[in-house]
Amino acid sequence: MTLTKFFLEGQPVDRYIDTLLLEMKMRLEQTPVDHVETIFVGGGTPTTLTPNQLDKLCRGIRELLPYDEATGEFSFEANPGDLSIEKLAVMHQHGVNRLSMGVQSFNQDLLKKIGRIHTVADVYQSVDNAHAVGFENISIDLIFSLPGQTEADFKDTLTKALALDLPHYSAYSLIVEPKTIFYNLMQKGKLILPGQDAEANMYGYLMDTMAAHGRNQYEISNFCKPGYESRHNITYWANEQYYGFGAGAHGFLGDVRYANAGPLKKYMTPLENGQLPTFQTKELALQEHIEEEMFLGLRRVQGVSVSHFKEKFGQNMFDIYHEPIARFVAKGLMAHEDGFVKLTRQGRFLGNVVFRDFLFERE
Repeated sequence: MTLTKFFLEGQPVDRYIDTLLLEMKMRLEQTPVDHVETIFVGGGTPTTLTPNQLDKLCRGIRELLPYDEATGEFSFEANPGDLSIEKLAVMHQHGVNRLSMGVQSFNQDLLKKIGRIHTVADVYQSVDNAHAVGFENISIDLIFSLPGQTEADFKDTLTKALALDLPHYSAYSLIVEPKTIFYNLMQKGKLILPGQDAEANMYGYLMDTMAAHGRNQYEISNFCKPGYESRHNITYWANEQYYGFGAGAHGFLGDVRYANAGPLKKYMTPLENGQLPTFQTKELALQEHIEEEMFLGLRRVQGVSVSHFKEKFGQNMFDIYHEPIARFVAKGLMAHEDGFVKLTRQGRFLGNVVFRDFLFERE
C-alpha cells in the first residue's frame, strides 16, 4: 500500500510533484514490490491541485506503481469546496475509486470556530459533483466534542450526514494537541469543551445511530455499509507494511519505520541531489512489533486474532498478556470470543486506557 502526504499552501507545487514522483521511483527501485493493493493520497490538501497538476500526479502514480485498478482501492482525501467537476473527472479517469472528505460538522458556526474554510453548502455541492462524475465509494469525516458543541448539535450533524446516504463515515472526538492554538486557549481557560460525560454520550449516540442506519462499526471511529471498509486503514490497523511517499510521510518496510523530512525544501533538496529524503529510521524490536499488533488491532471491532498472533510471533498471546486481558475481561471492557481478543462496546469508550496496559515497561 502507499501513503502520500501533501502540504501545499504557498509552496512550489509543480516542483514538489516532480520530486514526489522521483522519490516513488527511487524507493521502488530500492525496495521493489510485485503489487500494491491500496493507494491513499492525503495527509493535507491534495485536491487544491489544479486539474493539470492532478493529472500529472495521478498519471505518474499509475505509471510507477504496480496497482491493479480492477481489484485495488485508490483513495484521495478531499476538502469540500475543492471538488470541481473537472478535478473529479481527472481523478476518476486515472482510476481513483474512493473519496474521503473532511466535513467535520454541519454547523457553520462550529466550522468557523475550528478554522475550516469550507461551508455546509460546499459539502452538498461536492457530494453532488462526485456522484455526477461516477463516484460511489464516498466517505466523510466528522468530529465530535468540539468547542461549544452540544449533544443536540452533534445529533443534528449526524442526521444531516446520514441523510446523504453515503457508504462510509468516520467520526472522531476532538484531540487537543500540545503547541496548538486550541491547546493554548485551553491552558488559558478560554476553550470550553463539552466535557467527558457529553463526549461519552455523543459517542454512544454515534454507535447506536450508525447501527440503526445499517452502517456497521468495524473500528473505533469507522462505520460503513458491508463491503465498504477502508482497505487502506485496515492495512494500517493490521500492522502490515506500507510505503510512505512525500514531505512528512511515514512508511513501514521490513522491520523499519521511517519518516521523511517535513518542510518542503528539506524534502526536495536531497531528492534533487539523488538521495532519498529520509530523516529518521527506527528498526523495531520484537516487543515493539507485538505492542503495535495489540494496540492497533484492538482498534478494530473484531479485535486481534489469537491464532494469527501465534503464527506471526511464535508466541502465545495469553503467555504475554494474561494479566491485562483477564483484568479487562473481568471489568467488562474486553472479551475473548471466536478466537479473537477484542474490546467490548463499553471498552470502546475507554480504548486509550486499555491500550496503555499492552505496552511493555521500558527500562
